[in-house]
Amino acid sequence: MTNTSNAAVVEISKTANKFRSSIVLQYDNKFIDVKSILGLFTTLLDTGKYDLHVHGPDANEAKAAMSEVFAKHNLAINVIED
Repeated sequence: MTNTSNAAVVEISKTANKFRSSIVLQYDNKFIDVKSILGLFTTLLDTGKYDLHVHGPDANEAKAAMSEVFAKHNLAINVIED
C-alpha cells in the first residue's frame, strides 16, 4: 500500500475547502476530514476504498466535485447518499 501523490492530496483538500459542507472519508472505522491536508497525507492510500460522507447546504455540489477530483487521481470512493 502506498500513499497517494502530494498533488492529489493537495487538490482533494483544496476542492473540499471550497464548500461549506462537512466532507468526511470513512475507511473501515477511521474517519478522515477531507479538508485537513495533514489527515489526508497520513491516512489516504491509493489502494484504499473509501466511503464519502457529505452533509451541509451545498452537499450535492460538493459530492459532484469530490467525485471528479478523486476519479482524476484514480482513487476509489463510494459516495454515500444519506
